[in-house]
Amino acid sequence: MTEALYSQKFEIQGGDFNNAGMISTEIKSILKELKIPQPIVRRTVIATFEGEMNVVMYADEGSIELIILPNFINIKIEDKGQGIKDISKAIQEGFSTATEEMREKGFGAGMGLPNIKRNSDIFNIESEVGKGTSLDLKFNLKI
Repeated sequence: MTEALYSQKFEIQGGDFNNAGMISTEIKSILKELKIPQPIVRRTVIATFEGEMNVVMYADEGSIELIILPNFINIKIEDKGQGIKDISKAIQEGFSTATEEMREKGFGAGMGLPNIKRNSDIFNIESEVGKGTSLDLKFNLKI
């Protein structure tokens, strides 16, 4: 396996809406500092933000790992939480299991997973009900 040029892991606390979005903002700064092309930064940050928000909204805790390799950026998002019953439904635009409280905060439009999938070059998701969900996302560095 190719050695990572950069790697960092960030912890997320479920339900912490006050700090929601901070990790994707930090990742954006890191990618800009590393001179990653802006269109790739934008797509990576959109997907990371959506994943981060899903952890905050639906899990007890989780993490985001940023790994930069010579040809792509790898984002791994893992959580310990309720899991997803029906992944094929969950990746459909507009499908949401958001609570009324989440909707009042402006979330729950059912665009999280669809946005993650749309912005990733490679999108892999695994979930087990009652255990949690993991996403493995890749973004090509060669435009």
